[in-house]
Amino acid sequence: MADSLDVLSTLKLVYTIYAIVAISLIAWYAFRITQKGEVKPARKGIFWTYVVTLIVMGTGLHFLTFNLVPWVPMDLDRQNIKAEKTFKITYKDHVITLDEKPMRVPCEKYVVFDAYSEDLTYGFGIFRQDHTLVTQMQVVPDNGNDLMWRFNKNGTYYIRSTEYSGPKGAHMIVEDAVVVSGCKIDDTNSMKRGE
Repeated sequence: MADSLDVLSTLKLVYTIYAIVAISLIAWYAFRITQKGEVKPARKGIFWTYVVTLIVMGTGLHFLTFNLVPWVPMDLDRQNIKAEKTFKITYKDHVITLDEKPMRVPCEKYVVFDAYSEDLTYGFGIFRQDHTLVTQMQVVPDNGNDLMWRFNKNGTYYIRSTEYSGPKGAHMIVEDAVVVSGCKIDDTNSMKRGE
């Protein structure tokens, strides 16, 4: 399973190249319409080649990378995957309550985070100690909200609400909420100082 940081760095590069290509088309157009004097019309073939290239690149990026996003393979095959453990998380009055703290997760085992909101729409986000996001989902009131995940690195993670739910929502953080152990490697971005 790809790590979200690896996917993010790859997508940053790919989308930067795509943005530069798109901006160059706009710049070329701006240059052409601001020229002084009579301007020869551009060849239609060049223009449409550019546009088709952008469309193919844009849609191709999604087709080529959809399986790299860590949660997609799990979601597509979820009915065939049995979770090792399910953790219950309750949201009410801007407080996150865990049925178990810390939630101890064995390496490379599927777990389900089952979140329930009793009042507002919140977010369930798992973050590394350096504040980078591992995964997240929206927690809608009076609905089933669950997220299946598999960790492949040791680490200590915190949970915070990732949806705006009023000014108090910014303080909805549970430190040391998820502890993953048993992996061969550590998530160095999720290790607490002194670990």
